[in-house]
Amino acid sequence: MDGSNHSRVSEFLLLGLSESPEHQRILFWMFLSMYLVAVVGNVLIILAISFDSQLHTPMYFFLANLSFTDLFFVTNTIPKMLVNLQSQNKAISYVGCLTQLYFLVSLVALDNLILATMAYDRYVAICRPLHYTSAMSPRVCISLLTLCWALSVLYGLIHTLLMTNVAFCGPRKIHYIFCEMYVLLRLACSNTQINHTVLIATGSFIFLTPFGFMVMSYVWIVRAILRIPSASSKYKAFSTCASHLAVVSLFYGTLCMVYLKPLDTYSMKDSVATVMYAVVTPMMNPFIYSLRNKDIHGALGRFFIGKSFRG
Repeated sequence: MDGSNHSRVSEFLLLGLSESPEHQRILFWMFLSMYLVAVVGNVLIILAISFDSQLHTPMYFFLANLSFTDLFFVTNTIPKMLVNLQSQNKAISYVGCLTQLYFLVSLVALDNLILATMAYDRYVAICRPLHYTSAMSPRVCISLLTLCWALSVLYGLIHTLLMTNVAFCGPRKIHYIFCEMYVLLRLACSNTQINHTVLIATGSFIFLTPFGFMVMSYVWIVRAILRIPSASSKYKAFSTCASHLAVVSLFYGTLCMVYLKPLDTYSMKDSVATVMYAVVTPMMNPFIYSLRNKDIHGALGRFFIGKSFRG
């Protein structure tokens, strides 16, 4: 068939994880709860850091931006999924699907780049403490964040524009909770070799390079911590990295579950792993960073006490 006859797609059907009405009701309340927890948790982190001058440091500057990214990430996918679970109409327009794909791809890349920047911050703080003020000055922090945004926006644009050249044929049913890159490529009836090639090339740069950088940063951090004579100082130094390490492990662990496999083996069972990185990770990040963080606890306490007095 001529691929041009199939390229003008008006909509896709987002069928989600189950077509059973009973399962959909359970999934609706489960994802609504997770979404609300993710929104409240990340908003509280942003408010605590924004309104407390004691947290206006590079580490918390990047943490606030990570929370903003996670907030944007879940809002890009979950509300539409909740509507679909409560509605008989599962359709998403072609433009809506590509828009969702663009933000999904861009925000995953941005999350990754911010995590790498946070690793660099910890490296400088522990391994080069005398240079920390100049190496992580406000101008440098803003420049690093701008670079993260620019690379992630470019990454999303490249893959979204390439997807506009893909022709689709046959049933346009997506057995997934959102418009995801691999799922759309599996629906294609045109040659997607260029998509795969660019995906591998850009993915290696955007994900593997920062991951390698993070690994090397923590090798140097561990070496520096082991040279600290005091046990209490060692614990204090490591505790500043523990939350970041947990988030990085969760982020890369869930991504690897989904993407470190051939495209032709991609199936519905991968939906569970997708839910992990698309919903669970943004929900868990605020808890991981604030669970044993006295600075965050204190900032939230001062924020709510200040609000109650003004009220």
